[in-house]
Amino acid sequence: MEANPYLSGSLPPSIGNFSRHLTYLVISGTQVHGEVPSSIGNLVGLRRLVLYDNDLEGPIPWDLGKLSSLLELYLGANRFKNKLPSSFGNMTSLTILSLRGNYFSGNLPQSFSNCTNLLNLDLSTNNFNGPIPQEIMSLSSISMSLNLSYNAFIGSIPTEVESLKNVEKLDLSHNRFSGLIPSSLSKCLSLQQLFLEGNLFQGEIPLGLKALRGLVELDLSRNNFSGPIPSFLAELRLEKLNLSYNRLQGEVPQEGIFRNRTAFSLDGNKELCGGIPELNLPRCSLMTRRKKNSSSLLKILIPCLISGGAFVTVSIYLILYVYRCGRPRKNVASIASSVGTQFMRLSYGDLIRATDGFSEASDRLRKIWDSVQRLMGVWKNGCTMKKKEKQYRSLSMIQRLNIAIDVAQALEYLHCGTDSTIVHGDLKPSNILLDHDMTAYVGDFGLAKIISSMCPTQENSSSIGIRGTIGYVAPEYGMSNLVSTQGDVYSYGILLLEIFMNRRPTDDSFMEYINLHNFVSTTLPDRVMEIVDPLIQIEHDMNMINKIKDCIVSILNIGVACSRESPRDRMSMADVVIELYKIRDCYLQ
Repeated sequence: MEANPYLSGSLPPSIGNFSRHLTYLVISGTQVHGEVPSSIGNLVGLRRLVLYDNDLEGPIPWDLGKLSSLLELYLGANRFKNKLPSSFGNMTSLTILSLRGNYFSGNLPQSFSNCTNLLNLDLSTNNFNGPIPQEIMSLSSISMSLNLSYNAFIGSIPTEVESLKNVEKLDLSHNRFSGLIPSSLSKCLSLQQLFLEGNLFQGEIPLGLKALRGLVELDLSRNNFSGPIPSFLAELRLEKLNLSYNRLQGEVPQEGIFRNRTAFSLDGNKELCGGIPELNLPRCSLMTRRKKNSSSLLKILIPCLISGGAFVTVSIYLILYVYRCGRPRKNVASIASSVGTQFMRLSYGDLIRATDGFSEASDRLRKIWDSVQRLMGVWKNGCTMKKKEKQYRSLSMIQRLNIAIDVAQALEYLHCGTDSTIVHGDLKPSNILLDHDMTAYVGDFGLAKIISSMCPTQENSSSIGIRGTIGYVAPEYGMSNLVSTQGDVYSYGILLLEIFMNRRPTDDSFMEYINLHNFVSTTLPDRVMEIVDPLIQIEHDMNMINKIKDCIVSILNIGVACSRESPRDRMSMADVVIELYKIRDCYLQ
């Protein structure tokens, strides 16, 4: 039963009555739906099972693990969900396992460590979360590909990655990995393709990658890498290289892959210089070469950058921030609590000590001045989303989507990116700054509160009073003094709907529907093209309308999910970022 789109129905329990000598079963490209019956575990003679690209759903039955002779298992492109059963570890003969394009969630079972014959493991485009079990990275048998992309994995790459000495393709892109790339990755000497884009990696590009002499494709884009572009990248036999949207600095090499403009991308690294003429970068001799150590506050802008007095305020707080961060932290939770409930009390002596007497040689003071200069550059050379409110029509589909992603990533950083959870409290168009490249920055933290020293759950809240803006403020804020990260999620959902509809939440036309959320909910998905900004349709050819409609429906569904009345029912910003990246990749294909 392969590639028959007219075949429908469900898999009957009697499927387990097939001969125990059946070795090959393929049900692919059909409309077969429902759950996989547990009786499939009776087919103990199966060597290859393909249930790819159907409408199957529900959890995977535990009995599937009884197929200990199975060599290849393909369950991709269905609607399976829930955690993987630990019985997967009983299929010790597996060489290929593909679960891509489903809704699986939870942590990966440690029993995967029993699958010591795996050559190819593809778990991409699901909702798996938590850290990668060390046992997965210890599967030295994997030689073809390990693909964990488009999930919600967190933490660092386990040092056990060095066990993957024979793997040719490693794809960990579009997750929430953070920290440094482990030096042990340099022992994966068979690597030809390495994809780490769309994560939260930081630090310099590690020198250990120099050992990967067989590497032909490398993507480190959309992370927080800093420092110079290492010269060894020009020595590798790379055919494709993407370092876009990091914080790289300094001179661009002109040898190796850097001689071919179409083979590499450096977009979004604004402190680069030199390189081949086609890059149109400034000459390095005209740029400041001193090293910078900018904080993450540069993406999350400080409130008032208009008056000289505001600069003093910004500078003082940044000075004390750097000063205090440079000292041992005895109790992060207590500091967060005190900062969240009262103003910081500063004395002249504090400022003297923090800046070494306002010395020009003070490293802390220099870092702050560098940061303020860069912040001011965004303010002077860009504009706010409020100025664009009547000019949404000047924004293309991809610009709107990129702005939505930038803002979502900024909020995710506030909620989960530091030791303390920060609630913005007043997200709205006038607090979104756009630079000349249409990169979005979240600003105005006049109402921001630190409420916890841990990454938030949906129940994470504080009794600190806070007020937002009508139309964007979460409904629960009107009933109590409790604030939470879910209040920011609500505001983001409304903002997202506004960006793609070009209609404000306070528009009088919404009175019949009570609010913007209800208005959109009642029109999705069938009437979506009636409510979206008409310029989005005009921008595209007619043969793309179905694709655009699917993307818009997905985007507005996120807006609706974020702006639900109950905080418990709203998405997390981490999930929002992952879903928006998926939509953008689909749109650009």
